[in-house]
Amino acid sequence: MTTPEARESVRIERPATGGGVAHLSDGRVVFVRHSLPGEVVELELTESSKNFARGDAVEVLEPSAERVTPICPVAKPGGCGGCDLQHASPRAQNDWKVFLVQDHLQRIAGIEVELTIEPLPEPALNSRTRLRCAVTESGQLALRVARSHDLVPISECAVSEAAFAPAFENSWGKVDEVELRAIGDGEPFAVVRRGELYDVVGLDGTRRHPDTQSRVSVRNFVYSVGPRSFWQSHRDGPEVLVDQVLAYAQLTKGDHAVDLFSGVGLFSIAMAKEVGPSGKVVAVESSPFSVRDARQNAQGFPWVKIREWTVSARAINDAVMENDIVVLDPPRIGLAKGVVEALARRKPRRVVYVSCDAATFARDLASFEENGIELKDMKVYDLFPMTEHVEIVALLEPIVDEEAFSIAD
Repeated sequence: MTTPEARESVRIERPATGGGVAHLSDGRVVFVRHSLPGEVVELELTESSKNFARGDAVEVLEPSAERVTPICPVAKPGGCGGCDLQHASPRAQNDWKVFLVQDHLQRIAGIEVELTIEPLPEPALNSRTRLRCAVTESGQLALRVARSHDLVPISECAVSEAAFAPAFENSWGKVDEVELRAIGDGEPFAVVRRGELYDVVGLDGTRRHPDTQSRVSVRNFVYSVGPRSFWQSHRDGPEVLVDQVLAYAQLTKGDHAVDLFSGVGLFSIAMAKEVGPSGKVVAVESSPFSVRDARQNAQGFPWVKIREWTVSARAINDAVMENDIVVLDPPRIGLAKGVVEALARRKPRRVVYVSCDAATFARDLASFEENGIELKDMKVYDLFPMTEHVEIVALLEPIVDEEAFSIAD
């Protein structure tokens, strides 16, 4: 039970990862979820340490003009931790994301940039094609409270595919996790985990073949995506990202390209079409499930070589040659130690970095700059609407020593 000492009124100063920033009466910084800059809120502390605290805005005393009513009944203090910004207008969500990306780049990489959030063609509602759920003891699908293992039972998810509706009506029994998938045009299904065991079932729980695949068309190519393979969760994400990666890569016939963290081959296949049979694409991926799908997708493109490797300095030395075009799409944790240095030594013509985490992107960008590869341009996409997360696509190129090209008098 919350004690009176755990509640306090504060004014929200600015956005930050994990909530708006304010200061408690004792001077400590506090990160307040469900708040907006400029608001005065009564917060309830959820975590407290010597140096900072976290809390929820349980009452809004002076609301922002950008505050709206959340569309989901569990998007509230103590509710689902998935949608950080359902209480913010579209403009306020945009401003929050811009601030976070700029702040990370300035603080971590020492780079100041002007940027905008690129809009997507479809609205936020029903845009997610994958939803990973926990399961309550009674078998109901649930999501988690922010920074907690506590479960919040749900009967729908407004930002996810409407086709998931039957799954919320089903009782899932004693399972650990259910991932709902509605990728492409086929019938949606679920991947059910019990400990280390996985089953593929229909949304009503009926068993499916374990090799069930989704098939989804991106730029007139149909990709096969297995039930254990990664795929962008936003419906528009794959095509939007491929378009921007190709725009930055500037591939021509005969080029050599390397796709690191290549997944099922989303970028590899698109690049293979650009470089043609006279070129070469090397795809590096550690997941055996994604590698299997990538090899299936690459049939008909013998100039695509797929390697089941972890992306490390050693893998870079084996896969990347001088003047290659390199595409990186790492997980949220970013690049492993030594990868940036190894890439810089191989002297790529350009690097296209796709990132879903502004903080680790900024950290890696600082390493690239230290190793002679600089940021030339970047785009930021709202592939995670109603949250503070974004997807970044950045073009990096070797720093040119202008003095080396100067002509003596």
